[in-house]
Amino acid sequence: MSYNQPPSGGGYDSAPPPPPGGGYGAPGGYGTPPPNYLVWSILTTLFCCLPLGIVSIVFAAQVNSKWSAGDVAGAQESSAKAKKFAIWSAIAGVVVGLLYVVLIVILGVAGSSSGDLSTS
Repeated sequence: MSYNQPPSGGGYDSAPPPPPGGGYGAPGGYGTPPPNYLVWSILTTLFCCLPLGIVSIVFAAQVNSKWSAGDVAGAQESSAKAKKFAIWSAIAGVVVGLLYVVLIVILGVAGSSSGDLSTS
Protein backbone atom coordinates (compact mmCIF):
# COMPACT_ATOMS: atom_id res chain seq x y z
CA MET A 1 0.00 0.00 0.00
CA SER A 2 1.32 3.42 -0.95
CA TYR A 3 1.05 6.43 1.36
CA ASN A 4 -0.10 8.67 -1.50
CA GLN A 5 -3.27 6.72 -2.23
CA PRO A 6 -6.45 6.70 -0.18
CA PRO A 7 -7.58 3.41 1.32
CA SER A 8 -9.55 1.21 -1.04
CA GLY A 9 -12.59 1.17 1.25
CA GLY A 10 -13.23 4.90 0.84
CA GLY A 11 -12.22 5.78 4.39
CA TYR A 12 -11.71 9.17 5.97
CA ASP A 13 -8.83 10.04 3.62
CA SER A 14 -11.04 9.98 0.53
CA ALA A 15 -12.31 13.56 0.83
CA PRO A 16 -12.99 15.42 -2.42
CA PRO A 17 -10.18 17.61 -3.75
CA PRO A 18 -10.22 21.34 -3.05
CA PRO A 19 -12.09 23.51 -5.54
CA PRO A 20 -10.23 24.39 -8.72
CA GLY A 21 -8.79 27.85 -8.98
CA GLY A 22 -6.79 27.96 -5.78
CA GLY A 23 -9.35 28.39 -3.05
CA TYR A 24 -12.57 29.91 -1.92
CA GLY A 25 -13.79 32.99 -3.69
CA ALA A 26 -11.37 32.41 -6.55
CA PRO A 27 -12.62 31.74 -10.08
CA GLY A 28 -13.99 28.23 -10.12
CA GLY A 29 -14.38 28.21 -6.34
CA TYR A 30 -17.55 29.05 -4.48
CA GLY A 31 -18.07 32.39 -6.18
CA THR A 32 -18.12 35.77 -4.54
CA PRO A 33 -18.35 36.20 -0.78
CA PRO A 34 -21.61 37.41 0.76
CA PRO A 35 -21.95 41.15 1.34
CA ASN A 36 -20.40 42.27 4.61
CA TYR A 37 -22.53 45.44 5.15
CA LEU A 38 -19.54 47.19 6.75
CA VAL A 39 -20.33 50.65 5.38
CA TRP A 40 -23.97 50.37 6.44
CA SER A 41 -22.85 49.16 9.88
CA ILE A 42 -20.49 52.10 10.34
CA LEU A 43 -23.11 54.63 9.23
CA THR A 44 -25.79 53.23 11.53
CA THR A 45 -23.27 53.28 14.38
CA LEU A 46 -22.46 56.95 13.80
CA PHE A 47 -25.95 58.26 13.06
CA CYS A 48 -28.47 55.91 14.67
CA CYS A 49 -27.80 53.57 17.57
CA LEU A 50 -24.30 53.08 18.91
CA PRO A 51 -24.63 49.70 20.74
CA LEU A 52 -26.43 47.86 17.94
CA GLY A 53 -24.17 49.46 15.34
CA ILE A 54 -21.05 48.17 17.10
CA VAL A 55 -22.46 44.64 17.14
CA SER A 56 -23.19 45.02 13.42
CA ILE A 57 -19.59 46.14 12.77
CA VAL A 58 -18.25 43.09 14.62
CA PHE A 59 -20.30 40.69 12.49
CA ALA A 60 -19.48 42.62 9.30
CA ALA A 61 -15.77 42.32 10.04
CA GLN A 62 -16.08 38.54 10.39
CA VAL A 63 -17.55 37.92 6.92
CA ASN A 64 -14.43 38.19 4.76
CA SER A 65 -12.15 36.36 7.20
CA LYS A 66 -14.57 33.45 7.52
CA TRP A 67 -15.00 33.34 3.75
CA SER A 68 -11.26 33.24 3.09
CA ALA A 69 -10.85 30.52 5.73
CA GLY A 70 -13.36 28.39 3.84
CA ASP A 71 -16.22 28.76 6.33
CA VAL A 72 -18.94 29.51 3.79
CA ALA A 73 -21.83 28.92 6.19
CA GLY A 74 -20.18 31.04 8.88
CA ALA A 75 -19.60 33.88 6.42
CA GLN A 76 -23.22 33.80 5.32
CA GLU A 77 -24.40 33.72 8.94
CA SER A 78 -22.19 36.67 9.91
CA SER A 79 -23.43 38.58 6.86
CA ALA A 80 -27.06 37.98 7.83
CA LYS A 81 -26.40 39.04 11.43
CA ALA A 82 -24.54 42.19 10.33
CA LYS A 83 -27.50 43.15 8.14
CA LYS A 84 -30.02 42.37 10.90
CA PHE A 85 -28.21 44.45 13.54
CA ALA A 86 -27.71 47.33 11.08
CA ILE A 87 -31.46 47.33 10.36
CA TRP A 88 -32.27 47.24 14.08
CA SER A 89 -29.83 50.08 14.68
CA ALA A 90 -31.44 52.19 11.94
CA ILE A 91 -34.94 51.50 13.29
CA ALA A 92 -33.86 52.35 16.84
CA GLY A 93 -32.31 55.60 15.61
CA VAL A 94 -35.50 56.62 13.81
CA VAL A 95 -37.68 55.76 16.82
CA VAL A 96 -35.45 57.68 19.24
CA GLY A 97 -35.36 60.65 16.86
CA LEU A 98 -39.15 60.72 16.57
CA LEU A 99 -39.56 60.46 20.34
CA TYR A 100 -37.13 63.36 20.75
CA VAL A 101 -39.09 65.54 18.33
CA VAL A 102 -42.38 64.69 20.08
CA LEU A 103 -40.86 65.51 23.47
CA ILE A 104 -39.55 68.87 22.23
CA VAL A 105 -42.95 69.75 20.75
CA ILE A 106 -44.75 68.81 23.97
CA LEU A 107 -42.31 70.81 26.11
CA GLY A 108 -42.57 73.76 23.74
CA VAL A 109 -46.34 73.80 23.87
CA ALA A 110 -46.34 73.43 27.66
CA GLY A 111 -43.74 76.17 28.04
CA SER A 112 -45.53 78.63 25.80
CA SER A 113 -48.88 78.23 27.52
CA SER A 114 -47.45 78.88 30.97
CA GLY A 115 -45.21 81.77 29.91
CA ASP A 116 -47.95 84.26 28.91
CA LEU A 117 -48.00 86.08 32.27
CA SER A 118 -45.92 89.04 31.05
CA THR A 119 -48.57 90.44 28.66
CA SER A 120 -50.49 93.30 30.19
